[in-house]
Amino acid sequence: MGITQLFIGKSGMGKCIVVFITLATISVFIAGCTPAKPLPAEHLAGHPPGPAKIEPDSVVPALPEPNQTEPNEIQPVGSESNDVKSSRVEPNQPKPGDLKPTETEPNAPAPVKVEPNDVQPAKIEPRLVGVKPTKAEPNEVEPNNIKLVLPEPNQVKPQPAARLAGQPTVSFHDKCADILKNYVNDKGMVNYRALRRKRPELKNLLDEFAHLDPNVYNHWPKEDKIAFWINAYNIQMLKIITDNYPIQGSRLLNPFYGPNSIRHIKGIWSDYKFIVMDEEFMLAEVNQRFFCKEFGEPRVFFAISYASLSSPPLRNEPYYGHKLHQQLEDQTKRFLSNPLAFKIDRENKKVYLSAILQPTWHGKEFVGKFGIDRKFKDHEPETRAVLNFITNYLSKRDVDFLEVENYSVKYIKYNWTVNDGS
Repeated sequence: MGITQLFIGKSGMGKCIVVFITLATISVFIAGCTPAKPLPAEHLAGHPPGPAKIEPDSVVPALPEPNQTEPNEIQPVGSESNDVKSSRVEPNQPKPGDLKPTETEPNAPAPVKVEPNDVQPAKIEPRLVGVKPTKAEPNEVEPNNIKLVLPEPNQVKPQPAARLAGQPTVSFHDKCADILKNYVNDKGMVNYRALRRKRPELKNLLDEFAHLDPNVYNHWPKEDKIAFWINAYNIQMLKIITDNYPIQGSRLLNPFYGPNSIRHIKGIWSDYKFIVMDEEFMLAEVNQRFFCKEFGEPRVFFAISYASLSSPPLRNEPYYGHKLHQQLEDQTKRFLSNPLAFKIDRENKKVYLSAILQPTWHGKEFVGKFGIDRKFKDHEPETRAVLNFITNYLSKRDVDFLEVENYSVKYIKYNWTVNDGS
């Protein structure tokens, strides 16, 4: 009996101890939790907070389901229902475990938040803002700067006709340079005595004309073709005179031609053959076929040599296509400055012209380019053409006389004496 009462007394005391420990634990738990934010007035008045009360930048933390037991909540054994409600966290309150100690919201505050419009200025480099267009692209070439690179029209050196036409400079003419330079002086006189010792060189030079490929010649411009045939004619004339030097005249013809006249060389224009581009020619044929017909350039008759004193002077250089015009102009002036080619007798109203300019010789070759009907009406068409041509190379005083005065035209007797400068 005493033992039973002692056990029951101890059992009642054990219950009291269990209840006391449970209440003490709950009190300690509630006292150690972080206080929740104050509830708004609507909640205190018994109304749940509306969604419009939430701040735009604030984020509402996730809340547990109403009937879910919180992980930190302790359900006491044998406790009353009212005690349990007082220890639970309200559904609308954030969980104490989810709140960070600094209560920083997930989204950054508005001043720190970067708006889309704020990003653009950061992408613009400071040195490009406000820079003038001309300095933004230093390597860009302005249209006006291109003119500075190109040469001005007056600075462009005039090119020969062959080069302007895209043709290469013809070097074949250089083959004649040594002979003409070494044996012809600046007055057109030839050292035939010394040249006679170089007859093999003359023959080798003419072989160059003989073996020239016609296909090469056909691709040359007209100016180079004219220069080619002038050079061929003059070199062949040098060979004919050298082969017959010194000239031996006959007693019968000396009174008519003179002792040193090339007229003593029989068939000088028709009998002496030479080969050009594998074709046979004579001087008379070259003259008629190319100078009188094909080329139509009357100034060429002041370039070919007749190896005589009344002849146009022989140049001591070859003719070249790229400077043919200048060479022919110079030859014409030199020839007309010779009293054996042109002179005026004002007292007797007579004009003397070279026999080369006679209508029966080369005078007719000037009609095509220089024929005229407005002036020199007292003369034949061939003579009018010649007078019209030579006025381009005479003084104003001489031109005035030829155009307005009354005069007769006479042709100077041709001097066939060889142009020997030995």
